[in-house]
Amino acid sequence: MNEIFRPGAGLLFMKVGRHAQETLADIISRKRAEIDKAGHTMWGYGGNTCHPSTMVQPFAQVYAERQQPIHLVMEEMESNHWAEPLCAAESSVDNLTWQPIPDAIQVRGSRFALVIRDLRQADFTLPLNQTIVPVGRSRGSNGSRYVNGRVDKACLEVLPQPELVNEDSKRFERPINLVAELVEPYAVFLRNYRE
Repeated sequence: MNEIFRPGAGLLFMKVGRHAQETLADIISRKRAEIDKAGHTMWGYGGNTCHPSTMVQPFAQVYAERQQPIHLVMEEMESNHWAEPLCAAESSVDNLTWQPIPDAIQVRGSRFALVIRDLRQADFTLPLNQTIVPVGRSRGSNGSRYVNGRVDKACLEVLPQPELVNEDSKRFERPINLVAELVEPYAVFLRNYRE
């Protein structure tokens, strides 16, 4: 399929779109410029399905120990996220010790952020029924059952083959439009605002 989607690979799936009054195209352009300036950037998000300390960091640590990358794979969606575009001023790995976010990086309208580099366009299909949730309370759940309803992001591991079901497998396929690589510390908490 591609170098990202192979058995055992770690993926963080996320639906993305307009966020904090900014179009996805504008976000991508800004994030690429931030990566050029700082070597990495922060991709803001909310919700607890990919909580920094209980989900993303433990998931990422397993792959770091294996010396394997984790890719953020993103499906573009329609979004009407109109939160105030306030930029977070500080980030924390543990929600206890806080550091200022570099001036070159803006994280708008979010509680958490993924730390990424190498943001690029993509064009492939992610078969969620060939993934499993490897961490957290839903550990062992098939990705196609987990990413359902209001769940729009997930830590996933690619299986050698899809789960066999009596349903059309096309139903479980998600178009991937953007890809990035997660880098240490992988996910952070955000607080306070700057101008």
